[in-house]
Formats: sequence, C-alpha cells, structure tokens
Amino acid sequence: MSAEVMRARTYRYTMWLIVLGVIVTVSVVRIVTGAERMTAPGTLRAALIGASPILLAGIGGLWAERAGIVNIGLEGQMLLGTWGAAFFAYHYGPYMGLVGAAFMGLLGGLLHAVATVTFGVDHIISGVAVNIIGLGAVGYLAKTFFDDLEGGGPRNLSGYDTLPNITVPGVSDGALKLAEQEWFVISDVAGAVAALTTRISLLTVLTAALVALTAYVLWRTAFGLRLRSCGENPQAAETLGVNVYRYKYVAVLISGAFAGLGGAYLTMVASSSFSVGQTGGRGYIGLAAMIFGNWRPSGVLAGSLMFGYTDGITLLPNSGPLVHALLLLIAVLLVVFAVIKVRKGERTTGIVLALIAVATLAWYLSTDEVNGSFTGMTPYVITLFVIAVFAQNLRMPAADGKSYRRGEAG
Repeated sequence: MSAEVMRARTYRYTMWLIVLGVIVTVSVVRIVTGAERMTAPGTLRAALIGASPILLAGIGGLWAERAGIVNIGLEGQMLLGTWGAAFFAYHYGPYMGLVGAAFMGLLGGLLHAVATVTFGVDHIISGVAVNIIGLGAVGYLAKTFFDDLEGGGPRNLSGYDTLPNITVPGVSDGALKLAEQEWFVISDVAGAVAALTTRISLLTVLTAALVALTAYVLWRTAFGLRLRSCGENPQAAETLGVNVYRYKYVAVLISGAFAGLGGAYLTMVASSSFSVGQTGGRGYIGLAAMIFGNWRPSGVLAGSLMFGYTDGITLLPNSGPLVHALLLLIAVLLVVFAVIKVRKGERTTGIVLALIAVATLAWYLSTDEVNGSFTGMTPYVITLFVIAVFAQNLRMPAADGKSYRRGEAG
C-alpha cells in the first residue's frame, strides 16, 4: 500500500473521529444545558437553509482560488443571482429561475475574469468593484423590471413559484419519532436525519450534488489537475502546454455561476420573495468558510454548516436560550483546541485559546440568556473568531491572488 493511500485513509479515519467527537460533545451540552432545541429537526433544518447559500458561495470561491483568482466579488455575484432567480422564476417558472440566477452570477464572474485575467487588475480591487456594481445593478434592475408587476415594487418582488420540497417516506417519520425521545446521541443523529429527509428543497439536494461533483472534478480528473496547477504554478503549467488564461476564465465563470445559485437559494428557498440587498453579507461568509476549509470541498462543507447553524438559529423565535447554550459548547471546543495547540508546541496560541474559553465559560455561568441584539450578530462574530484561530494552519494555493502574464515562463 502506497504512502499516499495510507495518508488518505488516515485522513478519512481522523475526520470520522472528529465528527463522532463533535456529535458526542453536542449531545452532552444539550443534556447539561437543557436546550433540547439544539439538535431538534426544526433547528437543524433552519441551519441547513442557512448553510446552503453560504456553501454555494464557498464552493464558488474554491473554484476561482484553486485557479489562482481571489474572488472577493462573491457577494456581488450572489446579489445578481437573487435578481436573476426572481425575474426568470416570475416569468418562466422556478427551474428557469435557477438558470437565470446562474447566468447572472456568471456575468458577474465574467466581469471579474476580464478585469483580473485579461487586464491584470488587482484581484481585491476588482472583487470590491464587482460587489459595488452588483448592488447598484440589482437596485436598478429591480426598479426597472419589477416596479409595474403584480406583487412587485422598486425594491422587491413576490408571487412567483418556488422549488418543490422532497420528503423521504418512512425514513422521515421514523427519524422524527426518535428525535422526540431526547436520547443521548441517538436523538441528535435522528434529528439530523429528519432534517435531511423532511421537506428538503430540491436546490438543497442540487447543492450537495455540486459539492460532490466539485470534489471529483478538481481532484480526480485531468481537467481538475490542470486547473489546480494554474493556482499553484501557472508558469510551470504553461510550459506543459496548459492554456492558463482559459482555465482561469472557466474557473471564475463557474465560481460566479455557483454564487448566483446561492442567490437563488435566498430568493426561492430561504424566502419566497426577492428584495434588494438580500444576501446580507453571505458572500463574504462563504469566502470565510472556504478559507476555514483550507481550500478543500470537505472543509468548505464543514465551515458552511457551522456558519449556517449560527445563521439559521437567529431566524428561530426566542433563540436567546439556544445561543446561550452554544456558549458552553464553544467553551468546551476552545479547551480542546487549546490542548491540541499546546501539544503541537504552539503554547502562546494555546494559552490565548484557554483564556478565551475561560471568559466564554464565565459568560455562560453568569447569564441565563443571551441578549437578542447579540444573537443577530452571532454568524459574523463566529466568522471573525474562526478565521483568527485557524489562520495560522491554512495553506492557500501558492499563486493565489498573484498576477500572471502569458509568456512569463519563457
């Protein structure tokens, strides 16, 4: 057995152990705090709805950055997708709404690709410009095309058909019954199964399929190898006959289309209506999930689920006690990370994490409920915190964000 196969197998075993450890920890915290809603099917379904648009944006960012293009413009491309989904769904039905959202996001990606690949504009500057243009364009398009429609206005639109939901017979009912028993671990797993099999949107299923497809294409095909080589060493790729410009363009266009679908999720699943500025910064959170995930699909998925959970629970009524219970969970996880850092020789980082864990635990013990104003900030606070904690151990593609001109290899 080769060393590479052994490393891959060890990585899979490690991931499964981490997942099991997280499940057990969450179950213990749920029982200790009495926050039974923590893993209830309704809560996890809200988390799934919160995670999916972030995941689509994050996977979109992964495509671009694996080809060496930093796509800060995910937010603007998502905004364009919200308008595209609403416009095409209103006039042509929900499935054309998906096509329209992907197309509008792709246009945003094309703008970013022309600026960064063809003209060599700084990636951050171009991405910020795309975000500004996206917000302005959506406002203009909404006022132009929605103002005179029934159910429309200068900044909103409703009355279009949304995507169907899927329920798995038998599995859904059984999982819901087990989740109600509040058993240790079993009910928590059952709650997750129920959330995944009860009234799940077709776009959620498509999102999962796109994540799996991304992992396969980028890491299991010659096309993916060439694309990733453009993000690691485009000069070397050029010497091997790879058309670096073409691969960068394809990657950024796919990135924009994925972000556009994230916008469609907001207007057709998370909500049944469109409004200007509907993304609420989720494009940036998707970028954070990609960085947290170390530029790998499985990591992006984990990061999106974490951010989506904190985003989803803020939409639930009376979520203060639930966020309060999360303080204990965060304190426990911080202690675990602190121990890991110390054992790796990173004593300073470990001590800082331990101090934050103590402060979080003190916050939990000194209060009975988290203030509602903080609850709405939770997704953004978690985003900043996670990036700060994990930034030291991340490895981006070597040529990510660097300008490339054809012929440099010579």
